[in-house]
Amino acid sequence: MKNKLFALFAVALLAATSLVAGSKNPMVGGQEMFPSKNIVQNAVNSADHTTLVAAVKAAGLVDTLQSAGPFTVFAPTNDAFAKLPAGTVDTLLKPENKDTLTKVLTYHVVAGKLSAADLKKKIKEGNGTAELTTVEGGKLWVSLHMGKHIMLKDEKGGTAYITISDVFQSNGVIHVIDGVVLPN
Repeated sequence: MKNKLFALFAVALLAATSLVAGSKNPMVGGQEMFPSKNIVQNAVNSADHTTLVAAVKAAGLVDTLQSAGPFTVFAPTNDAFAKLPAGTVDTLLKPENKDTLTKVLTYHVVAGKLSAADLKKKIKEGNGTAELTTVEGGKLWVSLHMGKHIMLKDEKGGTAYITISDVFQSNGVIHVIDGVVLPN
């Protein structure tokens, strides 16, 4: 009986593994991301992006990020927001700070759909660094760290790394980042 249960468990595990392995949709925050859904529809399902989703809602950017785009979104995780000084997120989420929150969030968005390959091409063309203009109007610089990891540098000199790239959406692409980048 024990062997039969083990065999059934092994078959079930193998089937589940092959389903996940056969999936072309990346997993973010424990959930599969679907290219047929828009940025907001996918982001709300990621357990790693609850702070970002709350911030997008507080800033009134839901409709914008559900529009046709296309957008490239550098999406900080909850852990990335937690790296900010204590109280920063709570302060930004207050209604009286909506303009500042909007500025920070739109600094994480670039018009167009830039895959990791597109970013690497721009880095190569820029002799090691490429400059991107954000929707906020500021600049972000992308480069390769240790020859392979895409790094963002913000206007204040802060950095963040892309940890999951090419999460394609119906209206753009998300790159998950491990830090919050900040405009001047």
